Order: sequence, then structure tokens, then C-alpha cells
Amino acid sequence: MDIRVVADDGTRPVLHPEIASMLAKLDAGFPDVTAVPAAELRALIRGRRAPLQWLPAMRDVHNLTIEGPGGELALRIFRPHSDAHSLPVVVFAHGGGFVFCDLDSHDELCRSMADGLGAVVMAVDYRLAPEHPAPAAHDDVYHALLWAAAHAADYGGDPARIIVAGDSAGGNLAATVAIAARDLAGPAIAAQLLLYPVIDDDFETDSYRRFGNGYYNTAKAMRWYWQQYAPAGTGDVRLVPTRAATLAGLPPAVVITAQLDPPCAAGDAYAQRLAADGVPVRHRRYDGLFHGFLTIAGLSCTGTARTQIWEMVRSVLSPD
Repeated sequence: MDIRVVADDGTRPVLHPEIASMLAKLDAGFPDVTAVPAAELRALIRGRRAPLQWLPAMRDVHNLTIEGPGGELALRIFRPHSDAHSLPVVVFAHGGGFVFCDLDSHDELCRSMADGLGAVVMAVDYRLAPEHPAPAAHDDVYHALLWAAAHAADYGGDPARIIVAGDSAGGNLAATVAIAARDLAGPAIAAQLLLYPVIDDDFETDSYRRFGNGYYNTAKAMRWYWQQYAPAGTGDVRLVPTRAATLAGLPPAVVITAQLDPPCAAGDAYAQRLAADGVPVRHRRYDGLFHGFLTIAGLSCTGTARTQIWEMVRSVLSPD
């Protein structure tokens, strides 16, 4: 479907009917995160989920626990049906404002990613805020990257083709882990995939002003997420990737943003800064779409967008 919009007064876009209906449903059904304790919020959000369908089908799925920086760290490893003997490996960090979501919330997206990319996907159940403030989540995902580099071959993966990926808060974690791998001489990363990433805590951008209310993900909620995750401030590059003095030397990036998402402008600017610092970038902004749309498989535009994004990632891995 054509999801592009036309702004009628420069601030309130005219939405595709399917998108308008979905946003109304999400706004009506999603709790006010700022009014609910974190543990209760997680339970409420889990209660809204449909039962898992375990689709698309995988060749195998492994649930395992490794020793992480803060204790046990759960992973879910998806291996798709493929005749290849050595597949790319995606270390994936889920979204959820650093506060909620888990392996189950992103199971379908990870399966779609594994199937569409022809890659082993290693999803990370990192520690959540506020019980575990930053940089706990970052440290967990970086540790998972180290583990993936050492164990990828055990699951049919190629340790020379590792992608760090994440959506929303997970996009922040993927970006900061890519920087850490560069600065700490960690594993070589072939690509970074940032899906509507939460890059920083600047709430004065154009997208925050225009779309900070009424489009599911709100400015009020984003402020609260950052307060939970970073109560001591955001001056650390492990929390905000733009704190890095330079982005030069980072792996090629695929950056996806959504027009109706408050953090959109920051994601667009990050793609531009990556390119300015010499990093190969493929960037696409999906006009007329909102934060989190890639996890809603029932939207008629989601399958098309996923196919486009997976192709962008494949083109990074095989540029010729």
C-alpha cells in the first residue's frame, strides 16, 4: 500500500486509514508507562500480547543461558532453513524503552529477520531498567557480541560476518556496542542495523515537537524511559552514541527511521553523521509510519518494509 502522507497544515499529517486505525488502537490500549511501576508495567504489556505462533518456522531454535557481566544472561538463537553451511550472525537487542519487552516480545521479528536475511539471529535478554540502570544493558549486549564471536560456528554462523542490530532502545544498544567494539578492539562487525533507534535524549527536535503526542510513542514516555535507564545522566558514550568524538571506523550501517516517531530526527541526523565521518550508510525514512511498526506483522506495509530492509542489509554484506 502507499503509506506516504501529505501534511495538511505543516504539523498534522493526513494518515493512511489503516495507519490511523492502528494508531488509535495502540493509543487506546497501551498503558501510561509513567504512571505504573516497572514490574507492573511489564506484566500489563505481557498480558496484551497474542499467543506466540512460532512463525516463520526455523531449522532450530536454542534457548540458553550464558554467564554475563551481571549474572545469568539468556539468549535465544534462531537458525533458519538454509543450505548454506556458514551464515551471517545477527546479535539482536530488543526495544522496550530499556524497561520492558523480552525474547518473546520480539520472537516473530527475529524469526522474520533470520528467514529474510538467511542469518543466525542471537537475541539477547539484557538486564532492564530501573532495577539495572545504564550501562547494564549495554554491557550485556557487548558481552553477547563477544560470546557470539566465539561460538557462532557452533550454530552454523560465520564469525567473520557479525551484524549488531536492534529496534528502538535496542537500536541504541546496537549503536553503542558498535562503538565499544571499535574502541576496545573487540570483534570485527560487518554491519550495524538500527531500526528506528533511540539515539539520544534531545527532546527539542522537529520530530519531537511535531509527533511527540498522538502517535503511540510519546515525548512524555521517552522522557520517562531515559529517567529509568540513565538516572545519573547521559554523558557516557555507552549510553548515547553521539557522545563519541568521531564515528569514523565504525561498521557500515543500515539506519531505518519512521516519520511519525519522536526520535526520528535524531536517527536521521545519526545516519548523516555516520556518512560525514566516512561510514558507508544506507538510510531510509518510512514516511507515514510510526515507532514500532516493524513488530506489527499484521500491518499491510510491514512485510514490504521488512523485505526492503533485509535487502539493504544483504547489500551491505555483499556490496558487489
